[in-house]
Amino acid sequence: MSDRLEEMFSLRREFLIALDGDDDWPLDLTRKESQRHLRDLSIRGVEEVWEAIAHLRNWKPHRKTDIPDFDREKFLEEWIDALNYFFAALIKAGFTADEVFEMYVRKDQIIHDRLKSGY
Repeated sequence: MSDRLEEMFSLRREFLIALDGDDDWPLDLTRKESQRHLRDLSIRGVEEVWEAIAHLRNWKPHRKTDIPDFDREKFLEEWIDALNYFFAALIKAGFTADEVFEMYVRKDQIIHDRLKSGY
């Protein structure tokens, strides 16, 4: 797959190799330490999502005044940090950009089918 998703996976793989000094993946997901490692990466991604959400300051329905400033770039940066952790978890679990894309398309179809059927 020669596209931007593959390029993002490639950049994250290069970073992980530089960080870890190897590319001993996929992890053996039957092992406790591998599952702990993937859980840790995933939690770090969720923490970055929370950091992005912290930039949304006008969400409270009971708030009477608006906070006019919003740092769009910082919001996106935190989401990119989250994606990097999620990509790392997927890569270390042995998934490819093609598999992720194919699952995304398959799941999207399921969601649309649910909407059509009144799910």
